[in-house]
Amino acid sequence: MTTEAKSRFLDTKVLALIAVAIVINIVGGQVNDLLRLPIFLDSIGTILVAVLAGPVAGGVAGVLTNLVIGLLFAPVAAAFAPVALVIGVVAGLLARAGWFKAVWQAALSGVVIAAALTVVAVPIRIYLFGGVTGSGADFFVAYLSNVGQTLFSSVALTVFGSNVADKVLSALLVWGLVRQLPERLTAGYDYLHYSRAA
Repeated sequence: MTTEAKSRFLDTKVLALIAVAIVINIVGGQVNDLLRLPIFLDSIGTILVAVLAGPVAGGVAGVLTNLVIGLLFAPVAAAFAPVALVIGVVAGLLARAGWFKAVWQAALSGVVIAAALTVVAVPIRIYLFGGVTGSGADFFVAYLSNVGQTLFSSVALTVFGSNVADKVLSALLVWGLVRQLPERLTAGYDYLHYSRAA
């Protein structure tokens, strides 16, 4: 990372955005836990940071979210910090490529993010937790295993399926949000011009 990139990343505005994103992620995760949904709702803030400030800031927001959730609410979340890192980095790279300019691009970005995180999440879920983490998605792992799927394919299909729904919804929410934020709140975020249609 160059000195200029480091100074931009350590900018107070970016650090404040990361703090807000962590709160958004925690609230989303708590809503999910209360309703026992088969999705997660805990990466909206991470994707928002990635779209506004880039992949490094997005990755940091994701990792810090999982560590804070792991310390305060659910120790399982800390084990998935690498997954949160992937979400932030991939979302930032997609934003840089202009994939958040149109609604269909944002939806497709959610699918790409889900595919990327599946590669990292499946081994963690299988080797650390035996495929069961206490989330609402465990029902689908059990069902697929009972109808003849291997543990690996059951977990992979469940992780990808639940994350497609979650990440598409999250990406669409971020897409809509960045179009509604006033200029005074978005000034100074380098990556936003890649995501706003000209």
